[in-house]
Amino acid sequence: MADLELRQEGEVVWATMNRPGRLNALSRSLVTELREFFVGLYWRRDVRVVVLGGAGEAFCAGLDLKERGDPQASGSVGAGLTRQREISEIVIAMRRCPQPIVACVNGAAAGGGFALALASDVRIATPSARMNAAFIRIGLSACDIGVSYFLPRMVGSSVAAEHMLTGRFIDAERAYQLGLVSRIVEKDRLAAEAQGFVDDMLRATPLGLRLTKEALNHAIDAQGLEAAIAMEDRNQILASQDGDFQEGVRAFLEKRPPNYAKRKG
Repeated sequence: MADLELRQEGEVVWATMNRPGRLNALSRSLVTELREFFVGLYWRRDVRVVVLGGAGEAFCAGLDLKERGDPQASGSVGAGLTRQREISEIVIAMRRCPQPIVACVNGAAAGGGFALALASDVRIATPSARMNAAFIRIGLSACDIGVSYFLPRMVGSSVAAEHMLTGRFIDAERAYQLGLVSRIVEKDRLAAEAQGFVDDMLRATPLGLRLTKEALNHAIDAQGLEAAIAMEDRNQILASQDGDFQEGVRAFLEKRPPNYAKRKG
């Protein structure tokens, strides 16, 4: 059985980290499967939205330290850096892929699991959700796998420092107050809540959805308003010239679901 269970329903992939006995901790095989899946998404036009979750009672408890073994026996610095990049490449691919990612955070999202949640586009949590930069509690820096990039941009530098310097947990209610999660729902409602976001995203044209994620990514680091608007202007013209634009307008005016063309490009 794969450590990452992938179920495609139409243009949506439900990706479930499937190591419930280990709280979905990041084993070598799960790291490989996550990386290959998200890297591969860049080229896929048959997938428009991804929903990422964890089996059992946790989202992801971070690196599987029991599998890792003795860190002193890890070999050279170069080999260690390669293994580190094998993990960090996952969140780079998550931001680079054009598909929006909805994270369903139930229970622990610690360390690498926290990074996976932050690298997603939308986060939904259950009341049991607990997130933290666990790295600093095991002798490492809290700045790992993109957390030092994502967290201060989402909650500000002061709150980010509070949690990264201490490793303190952010519970579901605090995460909602900070804007880290969009909704808090009971576990049995998690999939339905995610489906609601998916349905709304699929009302956008395929190109419009991709360009929106792309522009949001660039706008976060844009040099200023004019740079952000230049990207927006470019994307609006591209989207308006796409064949699906007229169908999107007709569907809106006729108050019906859009029927977008299936294109390979």
